Amino acid sequence: MEGSAADGVLAPLPGRCAFYVVKKKRYCKMIVGSGKTFCGEHANAGEESDKKRIPCPLDPKHTVFEDNLAKHLKKCNSKEKPKPIYYVKDINAGSASEDETIEEITIAERFKEELDELIVKLKTALKGMDSYMFTRSLRTRYQNEPLNDPKNGDSAFKHLEQQASILGNMEVLELLCPNRCYICLEFGAGKGKLSHWIHIALKAAVNVHFLLVERSSTRFKVDGKHKNAGSTFDRLQVDIQHLDLRNVPLLREKGLTVIGVGKHLCGAATDLALRCLFEHNCSDEDDEPPTKRLKPHQNEGACDKPVPSTEGRETGKKLIVSGLPIALCCHHRCDWRHYVGKEFFRQKGLGPEEFVAFQRMSSWATCGMRKFASKITEKTSEHKRDGEEEHEMSEEALPDTLKGLMSVEDREQIGRLCKRLIDHGRLYYLQQKGFKTSLKYYTSRDVSLENVLLTAVLTSI
Repeated sequence: MEGSAADGVLAPLPGRCAFYVVKKKRYCKMIVGSGKTFCGEHANAGEESDKKRIPCPLDPKHTVFEDNLAKHLKKCNSKEKPKPIYYVKDINAGSASEDETIEEITIAERFKEELDELIVKLKTALKGMDSYMFTRSLRTRYQNEPLNDPKNGDSAFKHLEQQASILGNMEVLELLCPNRCYICLEFGAGKGKLSHWIHIALKAAVNVHFLLVERSSTRFKVDGKHKNAGSTFDRLQVDIQHLDLRNVPLLREKGLTVIGVGKHLCGAATDLALRCLFEHNCSDEDDEPPTKRLKPHQNEGACDKPVPSTEGRETGKKLIVSGLPIALCCHHRCDWRHYVGKEFFRQKGLGPEEFVAFQRMSSWATCGMRKFASKITEKTSEHKRDGEEEHEMSEEALPDTLKGLMSVEDREQIGRLCKRLIDHGRLYYLQQKGFKTSLKYYTSRDVSLENVLLTAVLTSI
């Protein structure tokens, strides 16, 4: 009975701190010193120590003994670390002058006449444009076994289905080749599972390397499974907004052609990624022209054509990007300053005010998710997967926001049109860089409501 009471909830665990953490509704699990009741962090809760603990000035979430502050500050994990050579503040953020003062007006604050005018502008801008190309969910032979594994739950199956289709589309576009460096971008790097499957698909290929970019530390990464592989798996913990690929040691040393990859690259992160890959890396007129796009191949080594050698390049030299697939999502998190399709919008007679409105309205395309979100309990929300909060809906997604003005079905249709217009701005940007582009439904909506894949492949010269 005594053992069952000492479960960390009703009573402290043996040898653990006796401080009750209200937020977590349990006792602290830190080990205490011999003869002590509280751990060092909660020593002030009792009167066991004459020393005073104060909040750390670098991070007030933890405390430190006052007389030990100077020593602690030298080794505190919250201490700002030296910036790596590839960190250049706001290099991919877009011009600060573009960050014009835009009056933030929520959709709920707009009159019906304003909404009608915006919808007319939206449909006018989209006239003559191709809609998304429908494609079935493609699969590669490499994922047949895990996709058919009954041990995988519904969530795992959906992630595998999306990863398999991204790989299938890469295979069709001849983007699975040796002598390449695959850059898996933030919100897409995560645990590294997409790069894991690309590595499996290219197991027999030579000179294939992976660069995983993530702005925050991630647990349970699968990178460790490839420690003894011939490929290099480098992980950069940096925001894409500040990443200069020209200065990344792996890319400078290997001199390989680059292929960008992203799965659910959230909102503005897509634009930051495109700027990161192309804004400072595409060849100018004085540079050597990019390699001609490769012909369809019959075997894995057939796409191994010679590329302009950049091995041992100096810091700051341009890279060669041959293509990319990016699974898009969360257009309501886009930002005018970062957006790469400004010129496209201006050609359509649109500006930042319309962009902000369409960005907000784009969340209507997935507003049905709110019906299910209301059923999620507080307990479930406490156990959300890492990074899941990045893909939550904005307040514009609430079904009752425009009650009486238009039906939920009409709003979802308008939301999809807003997404398409924003995405066509990205296609225009890539086309100006010399790429053949497309937008495809790469999976069904029951697998993911955010089911559009942007692809770009370097065109022949």
